[in-house]
Amino acid sequence: MNRELNEHAILKNIDQVPYVAFPVFEAYPELVCGFSTRLGGVSRGCFASMNLGFRRGDEEERVFENYRRICGSMGFAPEQLIFTDQVHKTNVRRAYRADCGKGIFSERDYAEVDGHITNESGAVLMVFGADCVPLLFYDPVKHVIGAVHAGWRGSVGRIAEKAVERMGGEFGSEPSDLRVVIGPSIGAECYEVGRDVADAFLGAFGEDAKSILTLSGPEGAAQGCEKYRLDLWEANRLVLLQAGVKPEHTVVSGLCTMCRQDLFFSHRANGTKRGSMAGFIMLR
Repeated sequence: MNRELNEHAILKNIDQVPYVAFPVFEAYPELVCGFSTRLGGVSRGCFASMNLGFRRGDEEERVFENYRRICGSMGFAPEQLIFTDQVHKTNVRRAYRADCGKGIFSERDYAEVDGHITNESGAVLMVFGADCVPLLFYDPVKHVIGAVHAGWRGSVGRIAEKAVERMGGEFGSEPSDLRVVIGPSIGAECYEVGRDVADAFLGAFGEDAKSILTLSGPEGAAQGCEKYRLDLWEANRLVLLQAGVKPEHTVVSGLCTMCRQDLFFSHRANGTKRGSMAGFIMLR
């Protein structure tokens, strides 16, 4: 059974192991894509129930079972997964089918990778999240996919643009052909940051920062301690548009992980005592 969350997102398999799917990608039968929720797993306590993070302190066998369940729900095997090595940088790596299983069943032979791209079928690219922005890419012309993790540092560093450039350099993808989903992550109303983060965005985005940052209150302004609301969705949307992705091909899921704690884990809400979710994308 499925349920529409909004015009850009659907909750699928809600009577089994739920995941969020996106109509913009559902239109392509050759594509498998979705984002896990906190539902449908076997983890307990603060990890309940679909925790996909091995490093959070959860029982390893429960995390493995969670992977078995979410992968089965989406239609692939855990052995097909390719993990990132997320360190909040802007490195995007080309992945191959030979990389399947790295990070879950075998050691990664790469480091400091916050995104992958590939044109090989059967390889499941994934990115972890619990407030940071997952970016999922598809080029229906060249049949290339990408999965990128963009926290505030990656967003300042324009990792979305680097993914677009890498897809073009490796596979000849045209930015205007790309379809991109900005997945479930913390929304601007819930994401308050200090002056240091605001200054980083002002430096990176210039005049465009006006649509990304909003002063959230006068408290502490006299001491230079202003707080700002930061819109990571808009920041990444602007980067994609400037990289040549068409506005009509850039979809913001509109799902805030902090607002929707019934569906998602949120680092801002719960700190380290929480599970991790993941976005997945694969060519059949």
